[in-house]
Amino acid sequence: MEKLKIGIAGYGKMGQIREKTIQESKEARVTGIYDVENHEHSDNKRKLCNSYQELLDSDVDAVVISVYVNAAAEYAIKALNAGKHVFCEKPPCINSREMQKVIEAEKASKKVLKYGFNHRFHYSVMEAKKLVDDGGMGKLLWMRGIYGKAGSIDFHQNWRNYKNYSGGGILLDQGVHMLDLFRYFYAGEFECLSSCLTKSYWKTEFEDNAFLILKSKNDNVVATLHSTANQWKHKFLLELTFEHGYINLDGILSSTRSYVPETLIVGRREFEDITFAMGKPKETTTFFENDKSWELELDEFVGAIRGVSPILNGTSNDALEIMKITDKVYSNLENCIG
Repeated sequence: MEKLKIGIAGYGKMGQIREKTIQESKEARVTGIYDVENHEHSDNKRKLCNSYQELLDSDVDAVVISVYVNAAAEYAIKALNAGKHVFCEKPPCINSREMQKVIEAEKASKKVLKYGFNHRFHYSVMEAKKLVDDGGMGKLLWMRGIYGKAGSIDFHQNWRNYKNYSGGGILLDQGVHMLDLFRYFYAGEFECLSSCLTKSYWKTEFEDNAFLILKSKNDNVVATLHSTANQWKHKFLLELTFEHGYINLDGILSSTRSYVPETLIVGRREFEDITFAMGKPKETTTFFENDKSWELELDEFVGAIRGVSPILNGTSNDALEIMKITDKVYSNLENCIG
């Protein structure tokens, strides 16, 4: 079967990661690249386009969009209208209004649209999902997520911290991954009860800390999130507590290896007698050394294009529901301190 021809719009860090994954795939190849800056390529099999329209006018079957957030919706709509399948990085856009317009274009085009909520494809997350879906842990009671990075000496100068490019701070850049996982494990929607954004350290236009309290719309599952750009030791931790025990996702593999180790910790509730909880249950810890999330994510996208299976992760509805939450948080900027 002929490989799918994929174009890349936006050739920064994520565009280069996606290119490498595609080029190593047996199902697809990169045939065109467009970036606002003129990047050189040693491989002349990939056409360096002078404009996004030139990329769309080429014979690509699909487009990977990894541009500034303020342009993501526009790029997605143009690609869909041009009859191209679309894979778009997160965050999907600036707000839910933009996302609605993308969904309208998706429906009209009948093309595949997928968003890069990559963490669902990590092995620890997939194994945890199996445990949750098995039902043996009982009812989900609450979730608590911490996602923190240290930034860098020039973090305040990064494009993600400028309103004209990013549309939001650490919540929109990194915290949306945790919001996606909340929805993934609960299999339902949340509303934001309370939020607080702070500019604690970095002198930026947006928050460097976001504190959220969420509640499920159909019952009383509560999830709390702390997304931060001044966690001086990188940290990823998602705690899920159930009737019969708990699941902790501690650490996640990344290109920098700064959030490792990636572990899955499972504990079962124990009582010493009918009145006293032991509080020290036995745990099993599984370590994960391989990260195939980029490849698995691409496989789902290609499979949907070929009609083998639908998009189950990173759908346009996933993106829309997350943007509804961030809309509410950013609409209450009087809660921003600093």
